Amino acid sequence: MASRLANLGANPTAAVTHDGKEYNTFTEPPVALAQERAKAKFPVRELTYYLDGGEENTKKIEEMMLDIERNPIFSMDDQYDLPMEKNREITMQRVGVLSQYVQAAPEFESLKRFSIVGLIDASTTTRTGVHFGLFFGAVRSSGTNEQLAYWVSKGAGTLRRFFGCFCMTELGHGSNVAGMETTATFDKKTDEFVIHTPHVAATKWWIGGAAHTATHTVCYARLIVDGKDYGVKNFVVPLRDTEDWSLKPGIAVGDIGKKMGRDGIDNGWVQFTHVRIPRQYMLMRYTKVDSEGNVTQPPLDQLSYGALIGGRVSMAVDSSLWAARFLTIATRYAAVRRQFSSTPGEPESKILDYKFHQRRLIPRLAYTFAMRAGSEKLLQFHSKAMENMLNVDKNDKTALNSAIEDMKELFSLSAGLKAFSTWGTAEIIDQCRQSCGGHGYSGYNGFGQGYNDWVVQCTWEGDNNILCLSAGRALIQAGLSARKGGKVGDAASYITRSQELASKKLNGRDIRDPKVLVEAFESASARGINRAVDRYLELTEKKGLNQTQAFEELSQLRFEIARVHTRTYLIRSFFASVEAAKDSIKPVLSDLATLFALWSLEADSAQFLVSGYLSPDDIPQITTLVDEYNGKVREQVIPIIDAFNLSDFFINAPIGQYDGNAYKHYFDKVVRRNPNRESRAPYHERLVKPFMQRPEEEDDEDLEELVED
Repeated sequence: MASRLANLGANPTAAVTHDGKEYNTFTEPPVALAQERAKAKFPVRELTYYLDGGEENTKKIEEMMLDIERNPIFSMDDQYDLPMEKNREITMQRVGVLSQYVQAAPEFESLKRFSIVGLIDASTTTRTGVHFGLFFGAVRSSGTNEQLAYWVSKGAGTLRRFFGCFCMTELGHGSNVAGMETTATFDKKTDEFVIHTPHVAATKWWIGGAAHTATHTVCYARLIVDGKDYGVKNFVVPLRDTEDWSLKPGIAVGDIGKKMGRDGIDNGWVQFTHVRIPRQYMLMRYTKVDSEGNVTQPPLDQLSYGALIGGRVSMAVDSSLWAARFLTIATRYAAVRRQFSSTPGEPESKILDYKFHQRRLIPRLAYTFAMRAGSEKLLQFHSKAMENMLNVDKNDKTALNSAIEDMKELFSLSAGLKAFSTWGTAEIIDQCRQSCGGHGYSGYNGFGQGYNDWVVQCTWEGDNNILCLSAGRALIQAGLSARKGGKVGDAASYITRSQELASKKLNGRDIRDPKVLVEAFESASARGINRAVDRYLELTEKKGLNQTQAFEELSQLRFEIARVHTRTYLIRSFFASVEAAKDSIKPVLSDLATLFALWSLEADSAQFLVSGYLSPDDIPQITTLVDEYNGKVREQVIPIIDAFNLSDFFINAPIGQYDGNAYKHYFDKVVRRNPNRESRAPYHERLVKPFMQRPEEEDDEDLEELVED
């Protein structure tokens, strides 16, 4: 059937002709996209190198992508039609393939491969990542060197007779890690910890790998020694026998079943009933318990949560990659889809040429580049801070305090960037879906599964709202420190220039100047933080509230200052990244960075009016400039999208393929996945036929009853 329709399309009978050009919905789209591609005023390949962090990285990424495409186990043709059980089976097969690369490759390559696979199959990346990122990451960051070596010797580094999971979240507790209720009581007589679930609400919940796969877990439980509660610590607890996968004594597990997305992950629940483990199974890099029950606490409790920071950083990095995929689909489709006519008598216009459609896509494309710049900077800071913390001499108080301050800033910065990047990408996916009209609603163009698979990022490893409040709290503390002449981290260093920034105004300067745009956001952010600090001092010093009460009163302010600060960080990072780029791509990057900052300024104009940086008369000019920069980027938008360098395999959406032949690819995909061999429904004899051929008197009786009622 597909070939017959293709032949019909080759001889169109309903083409529109204008100025000697023929426009037909079947033949014209590939031509239209090729014309867009020919407009490139910059070397697309150089922009790809910029996005990947260099030519060598691009080559390595392309090798990985090609290897994945050619592996039959990663065939994506049926991905959108898989039932849950089949999805889990295929995911486990893919875990086996992916884990082989993790064992052999450097960490950078493994993380990049995880991101690439996650773009097409989030379940496989998560299922593998729960072990390597969360379980193994916790052992590496919270265990001693001896403990790490021990668990590696047991198979934790290779996934051979060993699969780890991460028992943190409980049925009754999620974001409040310090409130977890599972207990780990020390028994001096046997030199063991007794892990116990005291009631149903303390059941570990959402545990990836627990239902079918995991042999061991890192369990978050309250350390109880001699009746004293020392708070939540990390313990390695065996769950299953590594020979026959039978459950260990005292372990109960179950499957939590159908989820909104990521059906390939065997998320489960776990209950512990007086499960005994050796004392050495408590991860003791920071908190230590000796055989006599003596407890040594770390200088910063959050150090034991180090495994979570890596996850947050990865989610910030992945945000721009996922956004790139769905923007590629929506933008290519917008460049070939014609709808209505902007001029009577003219052919239908490309929807990408409508100003409002440009506003739906192009600023979000700029946002994607900003997220990429910000997350790359965060990734570098994370590597430095974690290396310092793992290698610091604990007897060197100066070095230890410096490492702790870096970790505090990393906690705050990663919280804000993870929250607003994952939210931003969720919004981008949905806006892209809506911009594709009815075809965006089709399961075969990826938006539905993509959105469902993505939005869990807004909740796990720190609910975004809670993370924002945490980041806001840290910013208030940074503001208090700045007033006392104390240390302030680099990301919020502009707070130390608050007085200078408070006097800044646009005053007729060119708002397109990167320095002016950065200054505008630093000014608004500093003002917000100082307002929050003033309010905090008023609540604590004049009204007598304690810290917890004061911060609760400031919840909305904390959220707002975290939001504006994070946007400021993205804008600063993007402009700095442009400055360091090659001259050949600076103009297009500068347009994107300026558009992102102006669009952000327009959306948050109230902040700048209140701060006094802008006057009401400045706002119309900013709106005009956003439209102007949308138009500039629109002329280069397909080459920009091409620079993301995502093949049709990784796009996995027929309306977004590279050649632009949207309708043919879409029709072929639907027919291939839904062969119409039988015109009648499978339930025809049982339901359709009896209903359609029911006797007329039944209808008459029903009608009479309806009239009487």
